[in-house]
Amino acid sequence: MNAFSKDWLALREPADHAAVNHHVRRSLLAHLAARETVSIVDLGCGTGSNFRGLAPDIACRQRWTLVDYDAGLLAHAETLNHDVIPGRGEVAYRQLDFSDGDIAELAAGNDLVTAAALFDLISEETIARMAGAICDAGAAFYTVLTYDGIAAWLPETPAASDLRDAFNRHQRGDKGFGPAAGPAATDALRKAFERHGYTTITGKSPWILDEGFVELRRETDRGWVAAVVEADGLTVEDGEAWLDNRANDPDAVTIVGHADLLALPPA
Repeated sequence: MNAFSKDWLALREPADHAAVNHHVRRSLLAHLAARETVSIVDLGCGTGSNFRGLAPDIACRQRWTLVDYDAGLLAHAETLNHDVIPGRGEVAYRQLDFSDGDIAELAAGNDLVTAAALFDLISEETIARMAGAICDAGAAFYTVLTYDGIAAWLPETPAASDLRDAFNRHQRGDKGFGPAAGPAATDALRKAFERHGYTTITGKSPWILDEGFVELRRETDRGWVAAVVEADGLTVEDGEAWLDNRANDPDAVTIVGHADLLALPPA
């Protein structure tokens, strides 16, 4: 399944919302609590899952701009988002390729820049450029579900560490934003914002894909094997054997580590 298809995004949405770190989320909500209106831009919004997960928790009136390069995903987002915050805000959609990291115009005039499952795909250089634009705008920043390099498969197997290491190498490849930061992305974000005097708060947000997420677990396992085979960490035959073994195991659990990060401007 394509990692950017609407079907994949729909499959992962319940797990994404369940995984969000509550301490980091509460810190964001506390920052916004005194506002009557908040203006938010959501980068790489896909079908709008981040909006649907976050907007209902924000008490004040909201103005959202959802940004993605894929017009099809944006069109689908519009069909899903019409009743998320009825009477409490408005949502606009914008098609834009921001792979060069030039988001100054997007950040300007907004109170919050947010994203989900994005920054591990972006180079550390581009992360620094984007952070600089957000800081220049004086906006807060909140991102969730950035892959952190941690993964486990239960029951444990001797191949686990090799799978994880090969996948993490693959994650460093170019995903359209330069050589990706991969598991180093959250640390790169933290350092970039702190250089500008921002205060950062981080917390873990792992997927725990058990019997409640069987279809997502199987698709995630298949995606990992495909990436590891591409990175020459596993043969196709061995990958298929590993998948078959897990597909027939009722106790199989896949754990994928993520981190959430909030960066708040100087008072």
